[in-house]
Amino acid sequence: MRLVRTGPAVGLSAHVGALAALSVTVGLGWAGWAAGLGYAVVTAVVLTYGLIRTGARDFGPADWVTQVRAVLVGLVTALTAAAFERPPAVVLLVSITIVALLLDALDGHVARRTGTASGFGARFDMEADAFLLLVLSVYAAQSMGAWVLAIGGMRYVFVAAGWLLPWMRRRLPPRFWRKVVAATQGVVLVVAASGLIPTALMALVLAGALALLVESFGRDVLWLWQHPARQSTAVA
Repeated sequence: MRLVRTGPAVGLSAHVGALAALSVTVGLGWAGWAAGLGYAVVTAVVLTYGLIRTGARDFGPADWVTQVRAVLVGLVTALTAAAFERPPAVVLLVSITIVALLLDALDGHVARRTGTASGFGARFDMEADAFLLLVLSVYAAQSMGAWVLAIGGMRYVFVAAGWLLPWMRRRLPPRFWRKVVAATQGVVLVVAASGLIPTALMALVLAGALALLVESFGRDVLWLWQHPARQSTAVA
């Protein structure tokens, strides 16, 4: 069994190099560097732990695609943090986010085509998506108000509730609508970040996206409540 996993280490190096490129081109400041480096280090540590825990030797083909997305999410994180102390690089942030959203459909396709789908890869993909939504909601909240944070934070509230309520930790059945709602949040938040839509109209669109998210999470919570543990598989 290999003790060294190169995937997280390569990802960390890519994060640092990409942050250096941003610093030279648009500038990051201390806040951008702190957020970007913090994200990069935590990501590398968590991925290494995940690989060891699952017994995986290293990244598969699809995981490398997700790693590229993770690096892009790190750049969005750094730019969002930098926006608190300097004029935001809106065009760059939106462009990077669009690429990250487009790549979201690629890693699953690669996993299926190469027969390398895994629980680790699925979780890596999900966490990258969730954190991107959280960061985008933080960015949008600067102009739209703190209530927008509910979009990015709802998934983490759901996970935290599972720590307190064992019946919420069970595995949910696949549901296509859940994926549609998640994709909608990303699109709406990147439009909000672009600033192309008037504030009042954008607030209505964001409220609609939040309503969809509440409905989706509410349906999942109801399903978990109605199905006893013996009828579902516990999450490892």
